[in-house]
Amino acid sequence: MSTTPDHVKTALSLAAAGVPVLPLRRGKVPFGNCPACVGNACGGRPNMKTPGPCQCPSVCHAWAAATTDPDVITSPAWAAAWRQAVCVGYHPGGANLTVVDLDDATAVAWARATLPATRTVATTRGEHWIYRDAMASRNAVRPGVDIKSAMAYARYLGPGTGPLTDLPDTVRALAAAKPPTTPAPMPAAIAPSGDGACPHRTPAYMERGIAMAVERITEARSAVHATVYRAFLAVLSRHGRCGCLTDAHIARLFTAAQAKGETLRHCMDAWANARTRLGL
Repeated sequence: MSTTPDHVKTALSLAAAGVPVLPLRRGKVPFGNCPACVGNACGGRPNMKTPGPCQCPSVCHAWAAATTDPDVITSPAWAAAWRQAVCVGYHPGGANLTVVDLDDATAVAWARATLPATRTVATTRGEHWIYRDAMASRNAVRPGVDIKSAMAYARYLGPGTGPLTDLPDTVRALAAAKPPTTPAPMPAAIAPSGDGACPHRTPAYMERGIAMAVERITEARSAVHATVYRAFLAVLSRHGRCGCLTDAHIARLFTAAQAKGETLRHCMDAWANARTRLGL
């Protein structure tokens, strides 16, 4: 490559340091599977939870596609993804790291009072605290706190500040404990932007659309984050302005996503991102 885009330069630098990387697309999520890998038909990557035979050169299987191989990172199969990428992601567990993702000021304050200081990276809404050593990943271990390590990806936002310290037992205990069950409000149905009429839709069409979205989420075997976002986007693109969506419809979509391991907060984020993309 005669000229290397900034994202690829960053990826190559991280890979040289032993950090497996992958491109992330709009929404800061991994790219979806290619046709040969849809539904994990290829068997999945060898480094996934259930080892498989997939040798696909494309950026498939979300975090499991992350690599330190510069030939893969700069390959033609990855070039199209890099052209669409909005940022670089990495697999913390593959680099023997754990990221404590603190999503808001309250979570950051809790970490400063509870956890040993370590390498810190500022994020849009909070901070990433990075520790040496890997562990099982788990979302929503407490309000505003996710743990990203094995079988997960994180967004690369810079080298951060402060020395890297060993993973404390406090963080491991968070993943082992039962997460809090503080309920969060579901998003309200969207008010119609016009007169509320939807002459080009019928109740049967609406039901079929919701059922298809639920089925798409339920059958996802990889890239669940991306699948949920795309399903929400598809529903909102058809019914986000006409007033057909009800609270019951939204609850069905969220229930399907949470059954696949998504947290309510991640569902809310995906819903908000889809609305933002459509200008709703």
